[in-house]
Amino acid sequence: MNNDAKGRAEIAVIGGSGFYSFFSDDAQEIVLDTPYGAPSAPITLGEVEGRRVAFLPRHGRNHEYSPHTLPYRANMWALRMLGVSRVFAPCAVGSLVSEYGPGTVVIPDQLVDRTSGRTQTYFDEGGIHVEFADPYCPALRKSAVQDSAVDGGVMVVVEGPRFSTRAESQWFARQGWTLVNMTGHPEAVLARELELCYAPIALVTDLDAGIESGQGVKAVDVFAEFQKNIEPLKALVRSAISDAPTGDCPTCRVHTGLTLPIELP
Repeated sequence: MNNDAKGRAEIAVIGGSGFYSFFSDDAQEIVLDTPYGAPSAPITLGEVEGRRVAFLPRHGRNHEYSPHTLPYRANMWALRMLGVSRVFAPCAVGSLVSEYGPGTVVIPDQLVDRTSGRTQTYFDEGGIHVEFADPYCPALRKSAVQDSAVDGGVMVVVEGPRFSTRAESQWFARQGWTLVNMTGHPEAVLARELELCYAPIALVTDLDAGIESGQGVKAVDVFAEFQKNIEPLKALVRSAISDAPTGDCPTCRVHTGLTLPIELP
């Protein structure tokens, strides 16, 4: 691995293929391997708003990974190998409240895990337990609340790849949850275990099946809505990168005073 300044980054963006155009012509692509296998795709490094940024396409270069098959542990480990300390995670979400229609950007502050069978830790031994009451870095969230983005909300993460039934989405809404997504967990908790600051940037692509009448959520419509809003979303992420804090973050340094059973990169 190239360890010079050009081969490292301080901030990462995990998102869709539309973010490749983030970078100038001198961007470089790095192929990495980790103890957990290869990440979803090679990682692109470049400069954005004067900051060194790594971009990782969450679902692979050609969207070959479904949410339940993503190499989450490899993805987050690879970013830390590159020196990343802060991660912005743009993602598509369904809305569980009618006032947040398609095109709304929400910066959630809470997470509910409704996945099953996903490996969600690096610590299979050693009795390591991480603080997760507030799953997202408050300082990084603050930098992501740009323009008309909604500040706060509860994102429930489901296993997928299917969308929710009407009864499920109505139940989620009755709990007071705001958004539904398929990739936000275990991404967030793995970031915390690696002491990476992490903040999702959620773009609403649809009202979930139980929130409006009709035929329900269709993948083709979700993809189309995401592409329709990709340029404003990229502009917001650029501003968030510019405003992202520097230096150490005590909130996300959760292993102070502990002896870990594995060595972090």
